[in-house]
Amino acid sequence: MPNPSVNTTTPPLLWDVFCRVIDNFGDIGICWRLCADLAACGHTVRLWVDDASALHWMAPGALEGNWPGVVVSAWEQSMDTALLSTLPRAAVWVEAFGCEIATEFIAYYAHSTRANGQFDDKIPTWINLEYLSAEGFVERSHGLPSPIMSGPARGWTKHFYYPGFTRRTGGLLREPDLLNRQQAFAQADRREHWLASLGVAWPGARLVSLFCYEPTALAELLQHLEADAAPTHLLVADGRAQHAVRAELAEREAGGAPPLQNLQVHFLPRLNQRDFDHLLWSCDLNCVRGEDSLVRALWAGKPLIWHIYPQDDAAHVAKLEAFLDWLGADTTLRAAHHAWNSTSTTPDETALPLTDLKTWAETVQSARQRLLEMDDLTTQLVQFVLKKR
Repeated sequence: MPNPSVNTTTPPLLWDVFCRVIDNFGDIGICWRLCADLAACGHTVRLWVDDASALHWMAPGALEGNWPGVVVSAWEQSMDTALLSTLPRAAVWVEAFGCEIATEFIAYYAHSTRANGQFDDKIPTWINLEYLSAEGFVERSHGLPSPIMSGPARGWTKHFYYPGFTRRTGGLLREPDLLNRQQAFAQADRREHWLASLGVAWPGARLVSLFCYEPTALAELLQHLEADAAPTHLLVADGRAQHAVRAELAEREAGGAPPLQNLQVHFLPRLNQRDFDHLLWSCDLNCVRGEDSLVRALWAGKPLIWHIYPQDDAAHVAKLEAFLDWLGADTTLRAAHHAWNSTSTTPDETALPLTDLKTWAETVQSARQRLLEMDDLTTQLVQFVLKKR
């Protein structure tokens, strides 16, 4: 359910947030977190999305209107001018990840603004919410204006808004009650009971979460965990990670490999966003992918390996290096990331070392502390919008 805490220090605004689901649900996951966080701070949000099906399991109750302050609407409705004429005008438009707001939506509000003789005070603050990166261009580009030179909104301005890891960026999504929830989960020793609710009997063995694409090093990871002296339970997230592990286990069996003894594999059901946090808080090592789960793994403060989304032009390699630089990753943590992502450039980065989880944990916790000294993304975004209005 939504965070009940409300920020009363800023005036409530009506926000239109636009999202197109490309693949893998990271885009809708981030947009939903932003919408829910804004609503928890007292704002009202309309989420326009072309495929809201993932919210059934990601945020139960969202599509039924059970999250106060957030209304989920089909993307097609944003092009229905008859419908738009019945809705209040939003103060803010958030265009997520270059999804491009429907021309009909823009035209309706641009023409109605001019027809009514209303200008600057009625023009929405238009935010282009960008992808997350630790690369240097983020600090240089964050907050820059982008004048609209043509079309119905000619003369208006968008602003680039970059999430990021440093004070000169827009920060990361973090609900006000996140750390309190994490502390309560740990103090009440809820891990064992939560795992049991998923059908995982946990005798105190090492726990590793797996949320990935199809890494070539997957077989090596399974072999490493099986050969390790410490027994391990591998908790595999629903979707591509499970398909990859099942295929690897089938290949092992077809090749005559003996059954796994020291490694127990558990295939998890789809988890809502809060339970995904519980998964990350429970594990001793988190293998995560994409952007949203990386951020949640950083807040968890546990050792992590990030499977970055691979790009055909290899742009992800520089992005991964920039993240590892910001993280302060040592040689073994860098090697593990490069092996996992098939981005190795030297022979000593071709193996998948899992040698010092204690040091890795200290690295992540140090990075998390730096992030906690910054305002979260929602707080910064609201402040940014208020300055532009």
